[in-house]
Amino acid sequence: MFLGALSVLLIFYILWVVEKRKENSKSKTVIGHVAIDPVKMELSVDEDSVTLIGEVTTGLVLVDIVNDFCSVGAGHLAPKVHDKQISRMVDESAQLARTFCKKEMARVCFPAHHPDVPEPPYPPHCIAGTDEANLVPALQWLENESNVTLRRKDCIDGFVGSFEKDGSNVFVDWVKKHQIEAVLVVGICTDICVLDFVCSALSARNRGHVTPLRDVIVYSGACATFDLPVHVARNIPGALAHPQVRLFNIDVCSKLNR
Repeated sequence: MFLGALSVLLIFYILWVVEKRKENSKSKTVIGHVAIDPVKMELSVDEDSVTLIGEVTTGLVLVDIVNDFCSVGAGHLAPKVHDKQISRMVDESAQLARTFCKKEMARVCFPAHHPDVPEPPYPPHCIAGTDEANLVPALQWLENESNVTLRRKDCIDGFVGSFEKDGSNVFVDWVKKHQIEAVLVVGICTDICVLDFVCSALSARNRGHVTPLRDVIVYSGACATFDLPVHVARNIPGALAHPQVRLFNIDVCSKLNR
């Protein structure tokens, strides 16, 4: 009897929440069936402009800016035609990388997935040892730069993928070695690999495992996601559709710092 009453109350509460959200979103911009502004209000983020200054030791993290995600026709998840969002991300990331090199700031790069480990619901991608897993042409020069840490991760989350067999972590060691207080994160895909890395880095920071790291900053202008429409995904065994819409871009949030 008690459980039945509780269920009824829960249903009424859910309906009330839905109605309140509808009221709040009536005058908001809607893309498809998703109201952007209400989502932004619910996100635990600070949106602001960021100026990098010498007083704070900052490192640059480039996530998965490789051919199979960015170069036309390079693989299952690569754009089929020129993609403005991805091109902007590559250009901005390359410019940032050169800026960090000129300032001799430490930086780290996670250039690829290892597809030997299945990653459902994503089709095989970034095959190790092929051009798919290489950095895009605009960033290949990084491999010859001094003081650049390259990490080929074997899972979606670049933080988890930085663990070595002995329990050490390449990202954590990089932060401690260079006494990095803030990391600027850019790359692809905003809603998957970038998000996973940022969330894990923040959790590790909150637990005191990545000292002296304080801030994790995501630059919206240098982030993008891939476009896998429904009609394309249907022809790829095991793949789920992943349409590229504005909501997936991190234009809705710039700084994750809580």
